[in-house]
Amino acid sequence: MKNIFPFFKSELIILLTRECEIITVPTQQEILRKGQYVKVIPVVLKGLLRVYTTHEDKELLLYHIKSSESCVMSFAAGIKNGTSEIYAQTLEKTEILLLPAQRLKKWLEQYPELNVLFNLQYEMRYADLLHTIENMVFHKMDQRVLSLLHDKATLSNTKIIKISHQALADDLATSREVISRILKKLENENKLVLSHQSIKIL
Repeated sequence: MKNIFPFFKSELIILLTRECEIITVPTQQEILRKGQYVKVIPVVLKGLLRVYTTHEDKELLLYHIKSSESCVMSFAAGIKNGTSEIYAQTLEKTEILLLPAQRLKKWLEQYPELNVLFNLQYEMRYADLLHTIENMVFHKMDQRVLSLLHDKATLSNTKIIKISHQALADDLATSREVISRILKKLENENKLVLSHQSIKIL
């Protein structure tokens, strides 16, 4: 844990190791759903989470959570003993530190470095949400698709992204047919190469 959070003091690391649960969750598993009371705040130690919302029958990706990051929306709900406004799902096998919400307020007072962690998360998530809104309002769907693929390539540190057309459609709150048509257009423009269940960015 010291390698993941170098600004955590030894006393805090000992406390978290003793008082918190660490779980390993398989890929494509929901760990949080809308309307669920938030009793623990997840902090990703290894792996990747997808945080999204829904409206009617459509989903919209809000942001990703990678190693050393947490979900500020879960944090906000947990602190006030409220319910979640979002869904969270693993995109790969993920190791998660679970901070008990009822004890976190006291820990934030005792250990200032925890405040540093969550202040950083607020800044990052605010930037992520601005990016999502700007893409939705100002960019055409083909630009949004390419931007999302570049984001996923950065997260996975590879230009070959293993993802289905339906999964991309879910992230962008559109239909699989629209995504398939746009991906073919982008391939014809030599911006990517399509293969079965994967996309290579050029």
